[in-house]
Amino acid sequence: MANPRLVIVHRRTELQELLDRHATRGQAEFFLRTRGRNIQDVQGRHDRITVALEAVRAVVPAEWRHAEVERTDLSRFLLTAEDIVAVVGQDGLVANAAKYLNGQPVIGIDPEPGANPGVLVRHTPNEAAKLLREAALVGPERLNSRELATVTARLDDGQELSALNEIFVGHASHQSARYQLTTPGSRTERQSSSGLIVSTGTGATGWCASIALERGGRALPAPADAQLAWFVREAWPSPITGASLTEGVLDAGETLRITVASDQLVVFGDGMESDRLTASWGQEITVRLGERPLRLVM
Repeated sequence: MANPRLVIVHRRTELQELLDRHATRGQAEFFLRTRGRNIQDVQGRHDRITVALEAVRAVVPAEWRHAEVERTDLSRFLLTAEDIVAVVGQDGLVANAAKYLNGQPVIGIDPEPGANPGVLVRHTPNEAAKLLREAALVGPERLNSRELATVTARLDDGQELSALNEIFVGHASHQSARYQLTTPGSRTERQSSSGLIVSTGTGATGWCASIALERGGRALPAPADAQLAWFVREAWPSPITGASLTEGVLDAGETLRITVASDQLVVFGDGMESDRLTASWGQEITVRLGERPLRLVM
């Protein structure tokens, strides 16, 4: 078996993005000042993330391989079975990485403790260093981890997309989407709505939570539960469209089927609209519990 490879996942900091756009620090500082902000705050966050990345790089076991990838390049990065993934950043960055994983252990590292909820980035850089040293001694597969449910959408042409938090199906601009919805038990309804959300227990603290709250506080799955919650947003009742099938739960093995009845609908996960599937008139989209849970190191 090959030696493990530590893959460090991160995203460009706000300071780096400002310098990409404005070329010089002075111009970036002027831009922020015109919006009532100062560059010191941006610099401070950049420095904390840089320190966290350096701390992780410094403890890569000598016999391990090492690679780094930015969020925007995840879809083009080849992960292998021997990888252990260290995500340095916000909780959402773990969700962004999850869709490309297949059982690799993930260490979520919070570079700014107290600034993030810490649901998925559960470790400080120092705690992560201890975990990596432990993994070097006992093997990555021995690390204490928890499997978090994922959600998968599949088009009838074989294209597939997975997410850790939720999947959205609807119009690209969130206007009215027309489709036929078929729920477990073969209940069917033609609908016009602003889209559907299908959420895991991890996503139940985000977008899905706000919808559930508006509907009286529905019970939602926990992160490790083999269940999904689904909601139709703003279903419009008309002579040809209904609004009776607007929420429910999918257990393992159950599917939600959406047959497209408009020119085009999009499917994306965890807010990454740029990485999406597109379904045209008559195509069928099936959404179900994912077969590749996220293995989050605790």
